[in-house]
Amino acid sequence: MESKENERLLLMIPGPTIVDPKVLRAMSKPVTPHREKEFSEMFLEQAERMKQIFKTKNDLFLLAGSGTAAMDAAISNTIKPGEKVLCIVSGKFSERFTEIVKCYGGEAVELNFEWGKEIDVNKVKKVLEENDDIKAVTVVHNETSTGVKNPVQEIGKIVKETNALLIVDTISSLGGDDINVDEWNIDLCATGSQKCLAVPPGIAAISVSEKAWNVIEKTNGHSYYLNLKKYRKHKHHAPYTQPISMVYGLKVALDMMFEEGLENRIARHRKLAKATREGVKGMGLKLFPEKEEICSNTVTSLCVPEGLDDKEIRGIMKDKYNIVIAGGQAHLKGKIMRIGHMGNVIERDVLCTLACLELALKKVGFTLDLGSGVKKAQEILKK
Repeated sequence: MESKENERLLLMIPGPTIVDPKVLRAMSKPVTPHREKEFSEMFLEQAERMKQIFKTKNDLFLLAGSGTAAMDAAISNTIKPGEKVLCIVSGKFSERFTEIVKCYGGEAVELNFEWGKEIDVNKVKKVLEENDDIKAVTVVHNETSTGVKNPVQEIGKIVKETNALLIVDTISSLGGDDINVDEWNIDLCATGSQKCLAVPPGIAAISVSEKAWNVIEKTNGHSYYLNLKKYRKHKHHAPYTQPISMVYGLKVALDMMFEEGLENRIARHRKLAKATREGVKGMGLKLFPEKEEICSNTVTSLCVPEGLDDKEIRGIMKDKYNIVIAGGQAHLKGKIMRIGHMGNVIERDVLCTLACLELALKKVGFTLDLGSGVKKAQEILKK
């Protein structure tokens, strides 16, 4: 039997995120037939509502799976073996795009940037000018492995002037940061339910532009289950069984989002991100991104002080205070820690996390004045 303490676990990681009890209650409703009119209409309604968050008039489909399913669909429906894809790589999740491209026989042209550094859009432009046969460009809007937000809008302006498609992962930012699919010229935009939307993992969404459809219709897709032409053909319901209970939860989560107001929600995320960064700096810690202007709106990445063990710090946070924060990935393992502040996270959660992080740091021998980080965060939150 699970301990009661685990029910009070505070998830301050870059996903999955805290799920509101109203969403969980909705997911406990009796399962109904997925082909009957009542569910089909409700299912399609949520896809239409998601368009408002994507800020798009393009087609949008809900898929059963995590956000990676939408990334997979974007590549498998557009790329033929041997075709070039410019993969802008600046973190763990942008690396995933290269892996998917290679999986389907595409040629991944990697444009690598140091993790935590800013993407140079002029280099993107140069590669496209030198390779007019590039079929698509992939980029992650919000790289949770580094805590960096990438300049998708600027990249979109460049890609628009080419025949290439712009494929963007907004999995950890949609609903928590400014994203405008149509204005930014995004052809295929992928997201997932378990981040800023604050639903458990299990639903992905993808928007598809007319420019993308022109390519998809001429391409024999490599995926049966994620074949977007089948989704377009089945206008009145999904072509395959969808996660019925998850869709119930998504509906309530979207109700809550629209009640809060999308712009208010984004402003809340922005304020919590600023408070977290100020709190971290107030403790005497260093942010990992090279400059604050590129810091994520949904996850804060900080450097582990030299000589300290991040596993020990995070272990104290979880075991003593029931708060979970994330470590680094790949070559950043042991070098950074990441605090997620997305979805349903509120001011209290940020303040509790910072206060307990101070105590954990103190316990492992880091020198700081208790309350120093919390005070800096409070100065932001009182505004």
